Amino acid sequence: MKKNILKSSVENASLNILLQIAIRCLTFVINAFVLRHVSQNEIGITNVRLLLLESTILFLSREAFRRACLTDTLHHNWLKVINLIWLSVPICAVICTVCGYIWLRLLSQPDVSVTVYYEFGVWSILISCIIELCCEQLYIVSQAFLFVKLQVVLEIINIVVRTLVYTSMVLYSDGQNAVLAFSFAQLASVIAYTVSFYIYFWYYTKQKNKDFPFKTMWEFFPNFSGKKWSECVDFPLFLLLWSFLKQGFMKQLLTDGERYVMTLFNTLQFDQQGVYDVVNNLGSLAARFLFKPVETSAYFYFSQLVQREVSIKKQIQQDSNRIKEAASVLECLLRVNSSIGLTVLSFGQAYAKLALFLYGGSALATGIGPVLLQLHCLAILFLAVNGITECYAAATMNVTELNKYNMEMVVLSVIFLFISLLFSTLLGAIGFILANCCNFIFRIFQCGQYILLEYKDTNYSPLKGLLPKKSFICCLILSITGTMYSEEVLCL
Repeated sequence: MKKNILKSSVENASLNILLQIAIRCLTFVINAFVLRHVSQNEIGITNVRLLLLESTILFLSREAFRRACLTDTLHHNWLKVINLIWLSVPICAVICTVCGYIWLRLLSQPDVSVTVYYEFGVWSILISCIIELCCEQLYIVSQAFLFVKLQVVLEIINIVVRTLVYTSMVLYSDGQNAVLAFSFAQLASVIAYTVSFYIYFWYYTKQKNKDFPFKTMWEFFPNFSGKKWSECVDFPLFLLLWSFLKQGFMKQLLTDGERYVMTLFNTLQFDQQGVYDVVNNLGSLAARFLFKPVETSAYFYFSQLVQREVSIKKQIQQDSNRIKEAASVLECLLRVNSSIGLTVLSFGQAYAKLALFLYGGSALATGIGPVLLQLHCLAILFLAVNGITECYAAATMNVTELNKYNMEMVVLSVIFLFISLLFSTLLGAIGFILANCCNFIFRIFQCGQYILLEYKDTNYSPLKGLLPKKSFICCLILSITGTMYSEEVLCL
């Protein structure tokens, strides 16, 4: 089923961005209301401790499968690919066992005066992760065959169910038992998401679409009966998967390193973690509703257009238009993301306090909150650039380059954890944001070097997209000056 990859990728990104904006506007209003009813201690437990458990399990269990199995999908033997994807479920079960033991037995437990539902919260995360992995093959197939609207609808179902269950339970209990509400919302949303996926593909396979390789629902389940291992699993894809699995551990440390330091070393109390998380969530709105959909679509686009095992120079000789398009899109994405990051940085300095006041009331707008949000705007700039450079590198590196990159990630992870612990000990929550900035700078430099070498001695320089125009810089300077002055004169 051949489609215009660029057109479908842009459509996917556009719909996801519109979805994220609509959903975030809804959840922004609801969260602003809920924050006035839930204690900062419980926010710290749910949004840092429990969501860290979920992100750890899901990232380690499925991210490598998504990256590997979405490479060159036109030439897949889907029987072998489906078998490979289902290996994510036992991997998830093993990771759940290890992480569950750590979260329940080794980490410090919240005081019973804060919540008595912490253990139930951990179990709800473990169960929901295994349930969600049972529809991973459907997610990858929907990505490969460009079921753009399906993914948008299912994401809406997931978020709406989660928000409605959590909000109604919190308001019904007058702000008490927020951890219990979070746990039920987690289970309900994942079950709704998974069941919806199966219902849709059950209906779709009944239509007998000629371009679709799956004719019955049974073909979405593993089939190892009476066959050799080599006949059941795509071995080259397995090697690529193994490289991404090794990379996943390091990338997860780099992504959520500050939360691991908070959790393992107790550098911040639960209420301080709650404030940090609220500021982080508010500051990361752009990353969630804009950068993430673009990165997901860009990864799929580059993985289909650029061959991993063939040098750029040879690919230019084979099809110069394809590489010209890829380089042009990369340059454009870097320019757009860096421009958005610079805009957020310039306006965030003046409006951080006002944003926190509107979001969480005077409790958040006073103290260290505004300073954290101002610094977080700097991290958003680096995050915007890193997302594109890293997704291009992951989509185009061959197995040897990925293994080398993984070794560099090991060193970088150790450095990042050390910097996070050092800075947070000296500066508190501010130290985590500064450590994150250092983390992103190192990763941008790492992937930037790869891109430079890829396009060396060619006519393309996609990294030029990082250089803003003089007129844009002048506008930013005027914006910073004007907004800072208006804050001084008009705001409290």
